[in-house]
Amino acid sequence: MQPLDSQSDEALCQLAAQGSREAEEILVTRYNRLVRTCARPFFLIGGDSEDLTQEGMVGLIKAVREYNADKAASFRTFAEVCIRNRLYSVLRAAARDKHLPLNQSVPLDTPFFDSNSYTSGTSDLAQGNPETFLIDREHTAALLSGVRKQLSEFEAKILGYYLDGLSCRQIAETVGKPAKSVDNAVQRIRRKVAQQLISGEFSEG
Repeated sequence: MQPLDSQSDEALCQLAAQGSREAEEILVTRYNRLVRTCARPFFLIGGDSEDLTQEGMVGLIKAVREYNADKAASFRTFAEVCIRNRLYSVLRAAARDKHLPLNQSVPLDTPFFDSNSYTSGTSDLAQGNPETFLIDREHTAALLSGVRKQLSEFEAKILGYYLDGLSCRQIAETVGKPAKSVDNAVQRIRRKVAQQLISGEFSEG
């Protein structure tokens, strides 16, 4: 029998649906980085990194337990839908409670919905109206462009790795710098992103 950790996502989902906790744990481990990647932009705006990651994990587990292979989407696509939807739900709750940092949160990557191919017609995203928390593609590109123009070469490199979901330790190993230097760079980036949003000065170039 093929080892569990070498089986496809879809096969593992089927096993998880049949009650295999090991299959579920393998999928959660396999997609841990995707959760971090989805949560990272919101942390840069002002959310709590650990809280957002935990909420994203809730979305991932939901995906594992509810994935239907008969729908026209890979598990990865469905998982990203569920993770992002969970994060937007947190933002909606924060906005209702008037938590200013999260209330102003917007993703810094290209809006997922513009290129998503998941078309079941009943996705949580369609029901949740997460576009309330998105700026459109042009403003996203302008924000990123404006922020990057304020970053040093080192900070720009760190931002790229950070949005890819690497931990500060992993980034430090990649760039050959102390983890503390990477963490300090992330904090400087957060301040510059916040300033960019507050000023509303988006680059046109």
